[in-house]
Amino acid sequence: MMTILYATLILGGLGLLFGLLLTLANKVFFVPSDPKRDAIRECLPGANCGGCGFAGCDALADAIVAEKAPISACPVGGAGVANQIAEIMGIEALPDSVKNVATVVCQGTLDRCKSKFVYHGIHDCVAASLVNDGNRSCKYACLGLGTCVSVCKFGAITIDEHSKIAKVDPEKCQSCGACVKACPKGVLSLQPVTVPVRLLCRAAEEGFLVSDNCKIGCIGCELCATACKFDAITIQNHLPVLDMNKCVGCMMCAETCPTGAIWADFDHRKIAEIDRDLCVGCTICKKTCKFEAISGELKQIHEVNEACTGCGECAKKCPKKAIKLDVRKHVRDANAKVGTTIVEHAVPKN
Repeated sequence: MMTILYATLILGGLGLLFGLLLTLANKVFFVPSDPKRDAIRECLPGANCGGCGFAGCDALADAIVAEKAPISACPVGGAGVANQIAEIMGIEALPDSVKNVATVVCQGTLDRCKSKFVYHGIHDCVAASLVNDGNRSCKYACLGLGTCVSVCKFGAITIDEHSKIAKVDPEKCQSCGACVKACPKGVLSLQPVTVPVRLLCRAAEEGFLVSDNCKIGCIGCELCATACKFDAITIQNHLPVLDMNKCVGCMMCAETCPTGAIWADFDHRKIAEIDRDLCVGCTICKKTCKFEAISGELKQIHEVNEACTGCGECAKKCPKKAIKLDVRKHVRDANAKVGTTIVEHAVPKN
């Protein structure tokens, strides 16, 4: 009985001693909390996705306070979080920025892109790419085995059951870039959500090689570069390179592309409209239009026809601000241009 009592006293004494030692250590090694750091951590979304380049949100908060990372480092939080952090840090807020979203730079669905063999291995793109560079005939194609799906913490990516190609939900995408890093084929890239046109092919090969493998690949025909009247497209390594600083959203590159390798947001394509009450018939818009879509003589009210591409150059040059751009209700009609109409009227009827 006494043995148990002694043991209890000894354990109790040791516990008391260790408790005192821990209390003393806590006071000696105490690191005061940084209210600014804690406030920044509260702003961060807590996804710990690593898209900022740091181990997690805690590490990013430390780096921002130490001025080793910019206030805009969190791709998930975007401009909203960056501006909150700017207020905490006492610096100027960032201007509104356009959200980047993960984009699948491939349209090689099963019915468009050939397969070299039937793959029965591990259901993972990285594993499949180790077997003869994947089972798709085009070495640049999406393998559709879902490595990107497994790394996305926001449920923004799915694999289409029928086409077997990755699809991204831009509303759910948080721009963390995890899928871009994980894709062994380099199919995914972060692109501004607002761009009017995109090249959705990476097959940097001769045209006949691309067409042998995929029905919708870029064949390097250069028709897009010829159609662009704003010098926004150059051809490099058999592929068009789009300069979005020069692009005006006329979408002629996509309209001209024979394979559909260039996507355009045709649902939001614009058309110019001239306010008849403001137009003075100066002809500046007519001279500016590169698509023969404006008719009218000097000091007469001008008209826009369905050949308009919605590039907006006429609206920029109009001295009376009589031109506005609206989303068009009909598909563009290239044959409606003024030059064609004049020629057609000049042809005698039989």
